[in-house]
Amino acid sequence: MDRADSDSQSHDTESSESQSARYLRLILLIVLAGISGLVYFQYRDILTLEYLATQEDRWQDFAARHPVSIYLIAFLIYTGITGLSLPGAVPLTLSYGWFFGFWKGLLLVSFASTGGATLAFLTSRYLFRAAIQSRYSDRFASFNRQFEQEGAFYLFTLRLVVAVPFFLINLLMGLTTIRVWTFWWVSQLGMLAGTAVYVYAGTSVPTLQELSRQGARGILSPQLIIAFILLGTFPLLVKKIVNRLQKQT
Repeated sequence: MDRADSDSQSHDTESSESQSARYLRLILLIVLAGISGLVYFQYRDILTLEYLATQEDRWQDFAARHPVSIYLIAFLIYTGITGLSLPGAVPLTLSYGWFFGFWKGLLLVSFASTGGATLAFLTSRYLFRAAIQSRYSDRFASFNRQFEQEGAFYLFTLRLVVAVPFFLINLLMGLTTIRVWTFWWVSQLGMLAGTAVYVYAGTSVPTLQELSRQGARGILSPQLIIAFILLGTFPLLVKKIVNRLQKQT
């Protein structure tokens, strides 16, 4: 009876925690929607493509005059979003490629994404270990078995093949015995190819001035078409390579 009561209390506790989490997410969504609405109605006159196009040169000029400041701000924004496991990494990667260019954007996103992933990893390991292990207990069991069999190579394949959301990889890896340094460099290497594809896609997006002049026709370009092809075929190609490597090992 005592065990049954204990299991029942544990189930009730988990149920109340999940319900509280749902309420918290709902409240956050309502707050974000309200803030977004206020911002739009307050600044709707300047949130137009034509106005933003006139400001594009100013942004580029500011970045040229204050490169350290702009790169630091961009780095902290990206690291914060990935470290807090918030959505938006993909559009942010595209926008960094568009604004900074390929090589600078790749360098920035590569280190910022790995830094944010490591931050989420450390948070999972040292702050919210019990809560995360309770919430993802079923997934962690199979996840941990694979990690014990393959070690760091398992993390490398997860970073290459987008089969598990990156934020979940960060959290679950924090529950394993992998070293922080190993997690960092494997993530840095494993995410590099995918990051390069998305940054390249961002560089293929026309400038705001071109979009303002040409409209929707300005979006389509040979470079953008190549970027879409890469985005579509890259995961399939990587999956084949990983499967072949796993068979060899």
